[in-house]
Amino acid sequence: MSDPAIELSGITKCYDGKAVLAGLDLSVPKGSVVGLLGTNGAGKTTLIKCALGLIRPQGGKARLLDEDAWTLSAEAKTRLGYVPQVVNLYSWMKVHHLIDYTAAFYPNWNHSLVARLTKEWAIPLDDRVGPLSVGQAQKVAILLALGHEPELLVLDEPAASLDPLARRQFLQMIIDLAEPGRRTVLFSTHITSDLERVADRVAILKSGRIAWHGLLEDLKSQTHLNLEESFLEMHHAEPV
Repeated sequence: MSDPAIELSGITKCYDGKAVLAGLDLSVPKGSVVGLLGTNGAGKTTLIKCALGLIRPQGGKARLLDEDAWTLSAEAKTRLGYVPQVVNLYSWMKVHHLIDYTAAFYPNWNHSLVARLTKEWAIPLDDRVGPLSVGQAQKVAILLALGHEPELLVLDEPAASLDPLARRQFLQMIIDLAEPGRRTVLFSTHITSDLERVADRVAILKSGRIAWHGLLEDLKSQTHLNLEESFLEMHHAEPV
């Protein structure tokens, strides 16, 4: 078996003396599409940032693409695509300049894919980035993360600001990207219907730990409930 794309072992992260992640373990197999499910404020963003080496945990170890996440090499970074929950782009640039600027960093940039998605998502190439709506800016950020066809794609609440049509298009694109099993996708959400549409595995974050991680169908089989019902059942069983 190949090494996992993401391996978190005993991750602990505290803010103001409160543990957001409390000895968390998570292994994301290469070629899988894993939905990270949790309530708002459960620590999904903190988990993702620890996994990517963007913040340093107080305890535990994070490995990403067979390397230590905190000292990730430049080569490994070219194999990674990331869309944060809060998108920060160069506001003074026009959209097409920003795309060209980003493409220059990647020799394997897929211009035809970007052109197709730009058209399908009606992205205004001649507009400046600053005045874009939240949904438009999120589309651009997703486009920039996909352009080099990364081996590992990490998305933090990727469809939160998209309208229903764009949301459906985006989820279908995730399916198309992951279909051959050549890429690994980890995306966080609190919307169970999004996860059920595209993920083959689910990781449920609760009380700073992973309460469940495995195949989505296994969860349904064990609980005899759909994903939303299983998720609610786990949280209703929260110990006092």
